[in-house]
Amino acid sequence: QVQLVESGGGTVRPGESLTLSCDASGRTFSADVMGWFRQAPGKEREFVAAVGWNAESAYYADSVKGRFFISKDNAKNTLYLQMNSLKPEDTAIYYCTSRDTYYYSRRAEDWNYWGQGTQVSVSS
Repeated sequence: QVQLVESGGGTVRPGESLTLSCDASGRTFSADVMGWFRQAPGKEREFVAAVGWNAESAYYADSVKGRFFISKDNAKNTLYLQMNSLKPEDTAIYYCTSRDTYYYSRRAEDWNYWGQGTQVSVSS
């Protein structure tokens, strides 16, 4: 049974940082593209970042480029999202996801496995 479990969410002030983690189990993720999406109230789930199967390539939404950094530890089956200079518009539920292919997608419907999500709130 595939499981993706996110942790590290919370409430922070604008400008602060958070690091999200996603522990993966139930299959070998070393050959998967993995990523993060987020969903704010009343909005569609949107792409945030993805990392290639070998953790050498990273892709970001324009809204987070330069502030967020994604990484993947294949030995630990863990995905991370370092979020810096957080803004109120970053407030959302953040979801860890995996795709059993070498290619990433910015469309949520193209991803195979999803975690339950972790809430990130940015407010002064």
